[in-house]
Amino acid sequence: MKAIMVMYDSLNRHMLPPYGCDWIDAPNFSRLSKKTVTFDNMYVGSMPCMPARREFHTGRYNFLHRAWGPLEPFDDSAISILRDAGIYTHLVSDHHWYWNDGGATYHQRYNTWENVRGQEHDRWKAEVCPPERPAPDSHHGNWTRYNATNRTYITEESHTPQAQTFRGGLEFLKKNSGEDHWFLQIETFDPHEPFFTLQHWKDKYLHGWVSPHFDWPYYEKVTENPEMIEHIRYEYAALISQCDYYLGQVLDHMDTHNMWEDTMLIVNTDHGFLLGEHDWWAKCRMPFYNEIAHIPLFVWDPRAGCAGQRRSSLVQTIDLPATLLDYYGIKAPTDMIGQSLRGVINRKSATRDAALFGIFGGHVNITDGRYVYMRAAKNGTINRPLYHYTQMPTHIDSLFSIEEMKTMTRHAGFSFTKGAPVMKIDASLKAWWWEDFTTRLYDLDNDPSQETPIIEPKIEKRMIDMLVNLLEVNDAPTDQYQRLGFK
Repeated sequence: MKAIMVMYDSLNRHMLPPYGCDWIDAPNFSRLSKKTVTFDNMYVGSMPCMPARREFHTGRYNFLHRAWGPLEPFDDSAISILRDAGIYTHLVSDHHWYWNDGGATYHQRYNTWENVRGQEHDRWKAEVCPPERPAPDSHHGNWTRYNATNRTYITEESHTPQAQTFRGGLEFLKKNSGEDHWFLQIETFDPHEPFFTLQHWKDKYLHGWVSPHFDWPYYEKVTENPEMIEHIRYEYAALISQCDYYLGQVLDHMDTHNMWEDTMLIVNTDHGFLLGEHDWWAKCRMPFYNEIAHIPLFVWDPRAGCAGQRRSSLVQTIDLPATLLDYYGIKAPTDMIGQSLRGVINRKSATRDAALFGIFGGHVNITDGRYVYMRAAKNGTINRPLYHYTQMPTHIDSLFSIEEMKTMTRHAGFSFTKGAPVMKIDASLKAWWWEDFTTRLYDLDNDPSQETPIIEPKIEKRMIDMLVNLLEVNDAPTDQYQRLGFK
């Protein structure tokens, strides 16, 4: 048994041809859809990057108990389970957050891994003298010295981190296609911002843009004019076309070596990205509209042989580890609440009636496929009580501060901590980003763009009942119920 996962970051469902986009050049995603099952109701769980990756390992939601952070000592990692069962696991990735404080335990679960440098503000090339910062009238959006430095070293296609990532993945395939019992994860940071591509990708979307430089919007409300919004969408499209090209190389290899007979293929992402929709850029600051939360997923399972088909069942990232374990004939651990997608692929069963998703301290959202209910804190901007529950006190790229650690008390732990206590740390000392923090309900059938919240008490009551039930299933801390106004 063999399996390949090609994972992207910030891959927008609505910008892909299999999901209805008719202007982006991405023929290999269309080709992929013909060779796999395309999932029409795949949702995020925990946002953003590393919380989603913890879910891929553990099959549990992250966002109810803590923010961004590493794997915990009590976590069941599907990758560790595969490795311990004799399945060789390999990661090749340019996702630099794996090597920061808040993600540094994930890559160690694989037998081997390859780290490709240079994405975003990866602290890569050492230049003591910082590059000259652009003048405000010649540059719009985000800028960091590290990204500015990195770009000066990426002057040819072969130098781009994505090209190097897929080259590493293909090297593994060329070396090991004839072997058995392995799992390969090819994971690129693209099309995450900044939307940096070389000119030949931009040339696919010539639109007369001259200046200023702008390919990295802030996580803020849109203040730019329509021409600049259009420009960013073209920059993102260029990066999608690059992603499509390298996806095609994986498909070519599988075709050439007849790997479809015995190799599972999963193509997925962690979340989407707002490109001016709802008057917002990016993610995390705003409610998780479907441009962020409703994501693409493609799966080929050689046992089922289902290709060129679509499934409407609600599925989530937490289902992927159970799917892999099931594929290799390994029983999922008790604490893994995600379900194998095998039954969905075979049209024999569904995984769930409702999907929970959100970000630590933000809305707790639930969807049944038609309605999306976004539950905000009962006291709005105060957003309390709120605590981290963890044995690994790190933020994205730093340790918890001494001030935060001084608030720490002992908590007896949860059902999934396997009898081990955890630290309970006050989250109120750190400023959280969330805005537009009001409860809202959307009817996706009648308002697929989520432009107008509805007021339907009976529907809201049903969604609340499902939400509270999933809080109980996930052993959410008491303060989450209090924060949301349920106790």
